[in-house]
Amino acid sequence: MSCTAEVQAAFILSSFVTFFLGLIILFICRLMWRALKRWRNIKGTGIFLELISSGTIRNNPLESLHFHGLFRNRIEMLLSAQTFVGQVLVILVFVLSIGSLIIYFINSTDPVGSCSSYEDKTIPIDLIFNTFFAFYFGLRFVAADDKIKFWLEMNSIVDIFTIPPTFVSFYLKSNWLGLRFLRALRLLELPQILQILQVMKTSNSVKFSKLLAIVLSTWFTAAGFIHLVENSGDPWLKGKNSQNITYFECIYLVMATTSTVGFGDVVAKTSLGRTFIIFFTLGSLILFANYVPEMVELFANKRKYTSPYEVVKGKKFIVVCGNITVDSVTAFLRNFLRHRSGEINTEIVFLGEMPPSLELETLFKCYLAYTTFVSGSALKWEDLKRAAVDSAEACLIIANPLCSDSHAEDTANIMRALSIKNYYPRARVIIQILLSHNKVYLPKIPSWDWSAGDNIICFAELKLGFIAQGCLVPGLCTFLTSLFVEQNRKVFPKQPWQKYFLNGLKNKILTQRLSNDFAGMCFPEVSRICFVKMNLMLIAIQYDSLFTSGYSGLILNPPAHVKLHKNTLGFFIAESPKEVRRAAFYCYLCHHNVHNPELIEKCCCSKVKTRQHSAGSSVRILKNTIKHFKSRTVKRNIFPVEMENKTSTLTLNTRDLLNDTEQDSHLLDSSGLFHWSKSTPLEKAILKRTDKPKFRNHIVACIFGDAHSTLMGLRNFVMPLRASNYSLQELKDIVFIGSLDYLQKEWRFLRNFPRIFILPGSALYLGDLQAVNIEECAMCAVLSPPSKPSSSPTLVDTEAILATLNIRSLWISPSAQRPSVLEDVSQFLGGHPETSKYRRIPILTELKNPSNIHFIEQLGGLEESLPGTNLHLSTSFSTGAVFSSTFMDSLLATAFYNYHVLELLQMLVTGGVSSQLEHHLDKEKVEMPESCTTSLCGRTRCKMGLLALHKPMLSDVKPKDTFGQLFCGSLDSFGVLCVGLYRMIAEEEFNPEHRRFVITRPANEFKLLSSDLVFCAIPISTILSQKSIPSSCQYPNEIINIMPLTPETPGTPEILETQPNVNSSPTMDTVVNIAETLNSSTQPLDLISNPSVFKQSPNSSKLSFQTQSGQYGVKENGKET
Repeated sequence: MSCTAEVQAAFILSSFVTFFLGLIILFICRLMWRALKRWRNIKGTGIFLELISSGTIRNNPLESLHFHGLFRNRIEMLLSAQTFVGQVLVILVFVLSIGSLIIYFINSTDPVGSCSSYEDKTIPIDLIFNTFFAFYFGLRFVAADDKIKFWLEMNSIVDIFTIPPTFVSFYLKSNWLGLRFLRALRLLELPQILQILQVMKTSNSVKFSKLLAIVLSTWFTAAGFIHLVENSGDPWLKGKNSQNITYFECIYLVMATTSTVGFGDVVAKTSLGRTFIIFFTLGSLILFANYVPEMVELFANKRKYTSPYEVVKGKKFIVVCGNITVDSVTAFLRNFLRHRSGEINTEIVFLGEMPPSLELETLFKCYLAYTTFVSGSALKWEDLKRAAVDSAEACLIIANPLCSDSHAEDTANIMRALSIKNYYPRARVIIQILLSHNKVYLPKIPSWDWSAGDNIICFAELKLGFIAQGCLVPGLCTFLTSLFVEQNRKVFPKQPWQKYFLNGLKNKILTQRLSNDFAGMCFPEVSRICFVKMNLMLIAIQYDSLFTSGYSGLILNPPAHVKLHKNTLGFFIAESPKEVRRAAFYCYLCHHNVHNPELIEKCCCSKVKTRQHSAGSSVRILKNTIKHFKSRTVKRNIFPVEMENKTSTLTLNTRDLLNDTEQDSHLLDSSGLFHWSKSTPLEKAILKRTDKPKFRNHIVACIFGDAHSTLMGLRNFVMPLRASNYSLQELKDIVFIGSLDYLQKEWRFLRNFPRIFILPGSALYLGDLQAVNIEECAMCAVLSPPSKPSSSPTLVDTEAILATLNIRSLWISPSAQRPSVLEDVSQFLGGHPETSKYRRIPILTELKNPSNIHFIEQLGGLEESLPGTNLHLSTSFSTGAVFSSTFMDSLLATAFYNYHVLELLQMLVTGGVSSQLEHHLDKEKVEMPESCTTSLCGRTRCKMGLLALHKPMLSDVKPKDTFGQLFCGSLDSFGVLCVGLYRMIAEEEFNPEHRRFVITRPANEFKLLSSDLVFCAIPISTILSQKSIPSSCQYPNEIINIMPLTPETPGTPEILETQPNVNSSPTMDTVVNIAETLNSSTQPLDLISNPSVFKQSPNSSKLSFQTQSGQYGVKENGKET
């Protein structure tokens, strides 16, 4: 039967009257309640007001309030679906809503103008459903805190506009479609229902269900509205413009409108319908543009990033996990792929815990041939299985050095390494660790195997080690860093010094197995051949001694008695791997007359190369390699060619050092690598400004941190400065300036190192700097503060930059410092005391953010700086005044391709830290060394230093016009390995501060200047042989060393000046006789750091020396004095 206009109005008005009347009542109640509450606050009759507001007088109003609160709590528990009954209730409401929507779809087949009678079986069912909805609505209303907000909620509006018409239909005994299409909005609760049923467990599935629910509910609701208005027509035209359109055709129209296609076969004819289409089209543009592509992306990403990695037989790949961001991935790919440029040898599988961002996804597309992304976590075995960890060459774990919580970052990465090792024990793991004290957990993993390639890259250990080396030898920090910096940017230098510096950046540390023709030769001979014949600089070898008590492992500039074996691994400073292959191709029979290094290639010699390298053959090789040089170098005094002589100088020097070690063994740790002392209380190490301690040639370290800061591991800064290859008298005092609360936390790791002091204060205060006599320090290191959660990348270096500005404002004039200090500094800088009018304090600043280098450059005062803001192209970096650890990202790729290079870097930087030493340092009780052999092996290492050309020992090398002549001459005469130069930036009148820049591995024909300083690897045998040289002839790396403390004032450093009393150097025979005498002495004497004990009469060649037990004579020329 047909529905009249009055019947249709009754259905519509029932909903609108219910909505607006209820809203008005709620507003009136809200106003009344606020008025009564204000009146209660004025009168103070709370109980009486409660009686009035309740409407009835009860015996106990407080009990009624308590009962009302409990009832509301129970209803909230049901509606929150936290109980089984609540979950059933929520699911039942959703299912009945879908059932009511289906009934609407069935009834929509009838004309809109008709009314269904109760003979239709769906009408009573729908009435039952709406009755339950009314009950559920009442529960929600009672549980709501804000009634008005509840009344305006979407689910409440759906109930208000669908439930009252049902009861009207019951009264009129007929039903009309009306606004029942609003039940489609209940589909928005689909994600919640699926989560209750535990159908969805991933974030992608939840997100997809939400998008699907929004799209479907919008389509069904819009189609219902169009179906109503198009079949009813405009009310003011009394339905004259209506059209007969089905609900399915309305859905078709809505979908065509949403997709912006608009075929035109089905259109809206009523004014209400067209107006609705106008606004719906605008909304559909947003809906279609945002939600639909996101749904497609979810499906694509699910298939793309959740599918397992397909392992191809014969194709190598690695798995990279941890900190997977745009910056970290960019840095890793740049460093990893440069090792095999243009070759797809190893694919990279990134295992990320979060789906990649658009920027990261674009980056992966740029490296599509090299990279694959798999979504998952290294902590889950199923994700490790999808990433095929058991078939990977290695698993690399990237850390975030800029994180706010370094300890949490290390803990997460350690758990990843543990998960990988538990899943596949034979997996090779290379992990980045931020804090050094967290390293100890990794070797404790049962399947951890150093020999299988497992490795740890500790940022704090290497970073502070680099800075410590820069404090020991100025410019060495930049020299070592330049060997690992990859410069891809084209730079056009304006000044000659910039060209020399940039050419040095091309050199890298490379490894190559040496030719078997070098077997049986000593290192100085092989290094000389490689330098002259092949244009290669051999600096170290991997050596395994045939005897358990001999040298073993990686050795920098080994002594002459160490003979090379077959298949020895050599370490070179060179520009490309192609160059170092010459060392493997070298053949004496085929290449001894070849003078062009590029012609040294793999020969076709059929002769079996099993000859032994006798002394005569070594001499022939050395004679053939010096034809390029116009003149010969001086005779070799330390390493004679006749190596068969058993009574060599090296043996005597080693025996002398053994006596020193037996005397001072209690000052070394059990590994023999570092100076050690009894635990020093913190109170004795704290300096007071009132005491005015006098330091000279000390090291000042500026620390920024508080009681809540993460430990940066200052032990790693101290250990290279306390290496055992420096004598106790050569050690420089270390003064830390910083917060006492922070340094107190670090002290338990520093208390066993000698001569460390603390001044509570700040480097931002000039008085604290002057209190530690910073004007006479050897180096001032400004360490960057620990990261803070709220710090921006630009402001992380604020304290370090301000401290640098504060220190650089101090100008030291000759009148402000002692004459001896001025003379030492002038000699060290290569100038003269009378020409050094003033100088700045030597400083080394650490920057966490390399883009902040422009702040330091503005403080440098140098014009014509290198262009750009790249830290490694800055003037401050070239002079050794700034350091940043960002280049350490490349060490992850270096450790994968060639872990030997990483071992060499750790040896050079940390002073020889090993896993055994880490375990030892963590013990509370320091163990004594078991034997002097262990200590001897630690003290016989080479040490890096700066030697001046016009000072001994290099002054004895003739000629030395070019770097090639200097290299060969110093190697032949003293066994000293020259690796780089530290040159003045400009002439003295344009460079009053004597600023120098680093030149890494100069060319063979590079012209030298008289003011140049040379980076050298000085063997212990040469140092022991030079201990008879008077103090006035010391080389610069010993000039500014602090003198030992006086016995009278052990707690306060005093300046002790050495007065040389020697006019001529003793002969080599004299040195041998001195060593023999010392070996028989009961009180060994350290001659390295106290050369002033030698005394020689000006009118005779007799030499004597003084010890605590008396004066000893020395036999010379067969006579006893």
